[in-house]
This record gives sequence, structure tokens and C-alpha cells, in this order.
Amino acid sequence: MSKNVLILESSPRRNGNTAVLAAHAAQALREDGVDVDLIRLHGMEIAPCNHCDRCVRNGRYCMLQDDMQLIYPKLVAADGLILASPIYWFNINAQLKVCMDRWYGVWQNQRELFKGKPVGSIFVYGDNDLYTSGGINALYTLESTIRYLYAVPIGFVYGTTNNIGDAQKDAHLMEKAWQLGKKTAEFLLNGKS
Repeated sequence: MSKNVLILESSPRRNGNTAVLAAHAAQALREDGVDVDLIRLHGMEIAPCNHCDRCVRNGRYCMLQDDMQLIYPKLVAADGLILASPIYWFNINAQLKVCMDRWYGVWQNQRELFKGKPVGSIFVYGDNDLYTSGGINALYTLESTIRYLYAVPIGFVYGTTNNIGDAQKDAHLMEKAWQLGKKTAEFLLNGKS
């Protein structure tokens, strides 16, 4: 049975640097025989969690009827995840954060869902420094979330990109995205990280 990785890519720019790096990781996964669902979050209708707890009381993922209902089955079926976001204001962007907040209902009903699954992260920022860009906050946010869910942090790809096309010009950054895909595939197919 083939393995599947869900990539949640949140850039508002269809061909932006985040999207390019996510697609590159996806290509590496596919090359190794892993199925990939790459979902572009920008433009999807995803409301914030209102903490009504009806997911807990009713044993459902979420009562809100929006585009998260399309994502939930893929999230549940995924053997691994890659989360990709640009850094605009000192952390992951709103598109990814609101999606992750809506995992609450899934996790409440399936506490083991993420346990042992590889989760990688891709994020880019316009500053030259991981700290002053806010990239460090994204790193802490994503790593803390991954560990809280008892998932396996498989790798973090990040770097400076100011203009559309900068990722493709940075061979080292592109290679890191490729290796994230390869490392995730290796973990899923052979149990090695």
C-alpha cells in the first residue's frame, strides 16, 4: 500500500517562493513513489475555530461547514505532513494558522492521529536573519506543535527570499526542500529519518 503526504501550502502568491519550495518537496516525494496531496490554502474558505466544543460533544471533526470539510479526510488519511508558509509578520501566516487551529476537533476525537507521523516545515522570510525576520517564532511554533502532537519533526527548510523567483535562484534552499521530500519518503518507506 502506498504512502501519502499532505502538503498544506499557504502563500497568497500562486508561484511564490513558498509554493515553489513546497512543489519541489512534493516532486521529490513523488519520485520516491509517495502519493502527494498538495493543498493551496489561500483562497479557501476556512473560518477560525470558535471553540464551541461541539466537536467534542458530538464526536465530529467540526460543525463549521466550510472548506476544512474537504481537508479533514486528507488530514486523517495522511501518513505524513509538510506545512509551508511565508513569514509576513513574525510567524506563520494566517492562512496556515487558521487551518491548524481547526485541527482541534480532529485531535479531540482522534488523539493518536498525528502520533509517530513525520511532519516537515517550509517557511521563507524577507529579512536576512532568522531572528529579526520572525522566522524563529515560526520554527518554535511549528516544532512545539509537532512535538505536542507526538509527531516526528522530520525537518525544517527556511531561508531568505525577498522577491518572486528568489527560491529558484538559491540552489542551497531548493536542495533543502528536495531533501525534506526525500527524508520524509525515506521515513515513510523504510522507517528511517
